[in-house]
Amino acid sequence: MASVFDTFEPAMYNLILKNIARHVELTAEEVADFTSILQIKKYRKRQYLVQAGDPCRYEYFINSGCVRQYHVSEEGQEHVIGFAVEDWWTSDLYGFITGQPSLTNIDALEDTEVVQFERTAYEDILLRIPKLERFFRIILQRSMITQQQRIMENISLSADDRYCKFAERYPQLEQRLPQKQIASYLGITPESLSRIRRQRMESLKKS
Repeated sequence: MASVFDTFEPAMYNLILKNIARHVELTAEEVADFTSILQIKKYRKRQYLVQAGDPCRYEYFINSGCVRQYHVSEEGQEHVIGFAVEDWWTSDLYGFITGQPSLTNIDALEDTEVVQFERTAYEDILLRIPKLERFFRIILQRSMITQQQRIMENISLSADDRYCKFAERYPQLEQRLPQKQIASYLGITPESLSRIRRQRMESLKKS
């Protein structure tokens, strides 16, 4: 079980409140109500937030650090589904929404601090603050669009083009993540990714 540490500094909620404010405007009373359900947790590098087969009790917002979400095949092969860094949301949505065992693992690639809230508290707050239901609908829709884009790119694009799309879309991740993790996300070997990166750098130098 991951080691976690509680903290209750209100300033720790600034980033999540700014994230919400991009889409809906909360009153001071609504902010106080919403932050009352939040918990701050810290995870060390390589610690699990969620493990496949276990309940997923929380929705997570990344205050600092980086996590990955991945599936392990019957052969023991890891397949990275996605990443989350500062100002991003993550969870095993299947487990969180249905209450069934989680389908994926989420672990910390760096020392990470999250803001999290439980499913029951989440459902209650949506009833009390309908604006938050709109906010989370927007977040879910954007996540679905991102997943659809990724599926279409995996079907239609070469490995080289998939990497270029990734680097253009997520420049902060391309520089930050280990090569092995990016390769797993793109569905290629680390050796292939190294070749693609080298060729891309050579092409940029010539242009």
